[in-house]
Amino acid sequence: MAAARTARHMEFRSLVLEHALRYCLGMARPRIHDPDHVYDATERLLVQAGPAAVTVRGVAAATGMSNGALYHAFGSRAGLLSGTWLRAAQRFLTLQTTLIDNALGSTTDGIEAVVAAADAPAVFANQFPASAKMLHTVNRNELLGQDLPPGTATELGKLEQFLTDLLIRLALRLWDRKDRWAVDVITTCVVDLPTSILLSRDRLKSSIAREHLRAAVRAVLKVGPPPIKE
Repeated sequence: MAAARTARHMEFRSLVLEHALRYCLGMARPRIHDPDHVYDATERLLVQAGPAAVTVRGVAAATGMSNGALYHAFGSRAGLLSGTWLRAAQRFLTLQTTLIDNALGSTTDGIEAVVAAADAPAVFANQFPASAKMLHTVNRNELLGQDLPPGTATELGKLEQFLTDLLIRLALRLWDRKDRWAVDVITTCVVDLPTSILLSRDRLKSSIAREHLRAAVRAVLKVGPPPIKE
């Protein structure tokens, strides 16, 4: 009898230990969610219904994550929205820089680098359609608001500085100048003309509109900035 009780006791302890180990191992290896998967879902919701319709619960339903897991990973709804916007903006600037580098690598003519930079929105729309549509249709101030999560304002400042440096780089390549007049001409080519010809008229997929854009950029660069006054 004593031996039987001892055996049952040992079996019970083994079962308890086995369940405890399973629990601990499960807790030690939580499921890891890919942030890009979450940002993709948030982009889709933003494009389909606008910022007001994006909630943590809605993103959780779209990704299969729990509300708690999303809050743990992104801090808040604002953190989720700002992270989504920052990823899209970083994607665009990375692509635009690559297009510029490729153009400069194949020719010494800085004009073609500016043309490539101006064409970036169309290339971006082909590669990242949801990111492109979000950037072009959702107002940044409406999306990010005034209550920015810690670090977001810093990241936005870095992106703006990166774009400024890119414009200066092109102005230096063309005219060996980085004054406001030279940079303003590059801004016209890289920002204003693509917005007017492609974005505001929803012509990103129009090959003729892209040809018009390239021709307009070359025409503006032919005139160039005003001479520097001595």
